Amino acid sequence: MAEEGQVIGVHTVDAWKEQLEKGKASKKLIVVDFTASWCGPCRFIAPILAEIAKKLTHVTFLKVDVDELKTVSEEWGIEAMPTFLFLKDGELVDKVVGAKKEELQLKIDKHAA
Repeated sequence: MAEEGQVIGVHTVDAWKEQLEKGKASKKLIVVDFTASWCGPCRFIAPILAEIAKKLTHVTFLKVDVDELKTVSEEWGIEAMPTFLFLKDGELVDKVVGAKKEELQLKIDKHAA
């Protein structure tokens, strides 16, 4: 398991469910980066997300590869990469589609408070 201040890669459906349960229990904001290895904008935004994660240890950051976890991506209606979902208590509270650094930061600030 990754430590606080990191983006946690989720590679199995069980790990995904476990992270959602932890989020519900801790009441933490979860930011999920739905990404793909072949996606250019995803590679652009990844180090930016990692920097944000280092600063905001009270937020859980997860990374899901859409090709690796197709069922999870389909379940959450992911159609474009990168898509960032903001979850609180297991519920979707917001979403950013695309590698939009400013919008991502604003929504994290809004929901992490």
